[in-house]
Amino acid sequence: MDNPNLYYQQHLERYEVEAASLYKKMALFSTLRILVFLLTAFGIYMTFSNWQIAVGIAVIGIIIFIVLLSKYTDIKAQRKLKLALADINRTELEISSGNFHDRDQGLAFQEPLHFYSLDIDLFGRGSFFQFINRTVINEGTQELADTLKANNIENIRKRQEAINELASKPEWRQLYSATASLIKVETSAKTIINWLKSHKVFLPKAMQWIPYGFLGGTMIIFSLFFFELISIGFLGYWLLIGLGITGIYLKKINNLASHADEIKETFKQYTMLLDQIENEVFTSELLIEKQKYIQSESEKASLIFKKLSKALDALDNRNNFISAIFGNGYFLTDLKNSYKVEQWLSDYKDKVEDWFEVVSFFDAYNSLGNYTFNHPNYVFPNITNNKEIIKAKDLGHPLLKVEKRVDNDLHIDNEQFLIVTGANMAGKSTFLRTVSLHIVMANVGLPVCATASDYNPVKLITSMRTSDSLTDDSSYFFSELTRLKFIVDAIQEEPYFIILDEILKGTNSTDKAIGSRKFVEKLVASNATGIIATHDLSLCEIEKELDEVKNYYFDAEIIDDELHFDYTFKTGVCKNMNASFLLKKMEII
Repeated sequence: MDNPNLYYQQHLERYEVEAASLYKKMALFSTLRILVFLLTAFGIYMTFSNWQIAVGIAVIGIIIFIVLLSKYTDIKAQRKLKLALADINRTELEISSGNFHDRDQGLAFQEPLHFYSLDIDLFGRGSFFQFINRTVINEGTQELADTLKANNIENIRKRQEAINELASKPEWRQLYSATASLIKVETSAKTIINWLKSHKVFLPKAMQWIPYGFLGGTMIIFSLFFFELISIGFLGYWLLIGLGITGIYLKKINNLASHADEIKETFKQYTMLLDQIENEVFTSELLIEKQKYIQSESEKASLIFKKLSKALDALDNRNNFISAIFGNGYFLTDLKNSYKVEQWLSDYKDKVEDWFEVVSFFDAYNSLGNYTFNHPNYVFPNITNNKEIIKAKDLGHPLLKVEKRVDNDLHIDNEQFLIVTGANMAGKSTFLRTVSLHIVMANVGLPVCATASDYNPVKLITSMRTSDSLTDDSSYFFSELTRLKFIVDAIQEEPYFIILDEILKGTNSTDKAIGSRKFVEKLVASNATGIIATHDLSLCEIEKELDEVKNYYFDAEIIDDELHFDYTFKTGVCKNMNASFLLKKMEII
């Protein structure tokens, strides 16, 4: 769709109308329930002298009441889903207007020693993660963060196809997210997986039939009592025998039930999400692979999960006093339900982690599909094997507003190094982050903010933000040297696209000039590809000596005693610096 906001506005209105209609139905069924209750009570009162009729009225009234209650519960669930869908569309409209800074910043995913995650506003306030993230489950959020940090240049076309297909399924994506949001889970998938793997089966295989044998004994005892062949005392003795058998395993059953109660909601959530994945028709290779991953068993994963959910619900009924006493005493219900849970764990605990991974994958990739849907004017890079690493037209920063953004063309070949100079605030650092995000987004499989892009996949490594570490007793300069050493070591192993912003800031200007020159020369000698932004114009002299180095700049002009920037990427060396002008303008000097 060319106008995503039109889609969101239409669907917001649609779901709000549907939710309002369902609310009226809820009110109707609630009124009918009260009416049925009153009529039943009145009928029983009027026919109380004839107990057969009174009982008949009571039974009919209870049945109708239960049917109405079931209908009410179903409609209530439907309304909650419609409200969740409406909220999703409302949120999209808010984010498109720029209101997204209160969302999860993803600070937990920052890694100071990562190849680029600390440098390019990938995480943090106003970051790319904060803007793109629509995940609903914690594992999906982790999956999305890992995907953005993966630096993976394999199978990009497969990811592009999968993301593009999900972009074309906005209703399915929203239904998936809304469904996931309706169940609040407190136990993470990781915790559940660890428990499943560590659980030791405590019930013997004979327990498969013992409860049913005991049930047969219970039926015989009650039959004998009914025909007055035994006294009521035998019912009490049989009850104690049942409780005694259950008591042998009571401690372990309590422990199992405790864990079962913790994981029950998570399994309900995953059951519904697996069902949605299984029943959708996908055409892209990657999505079909993921879908087959949960359909390879004799039964679908959602049905297998549903079996466990039912067993967990049955085990949870032990919290009812009557069920706990009479259910265990006469039917060994705890043993029967615990055996079903343990049998499920034995059969499927090794597969649960894989199924959880599929659910997390779709949760994460729905965010990528949503981002693609929201930016119909962006383009998927044409993946090439040419000498050009990036050949982009009208490349812009994806987080800048269109009306303020200045797009630039970029052409950089393999083993070419660009030196970018420019005045303060002229756009050098923004340009470096623009190029960095192009690489990250292209590697993920996302469309990029450009009108055209040919891209020969390459991994990214940056040094743009360095801070001193008081806890490690490291100075700013030493931290920067450590980062540069990290880059030098990395490019010995495999090619990287290197992006540097004003290196060696922690030393004096003479050392900085000499050190920066030697470092760039070393990178070029190592056949590296990349960009360095600097205020040091002497560094631009390398272009005369090395064919691989090219100079570019961002300019600034003083017009009518005001500073003007055009943010345009130009060939050559910057001539106009603005530090002195700004100092005077702000009356600092």
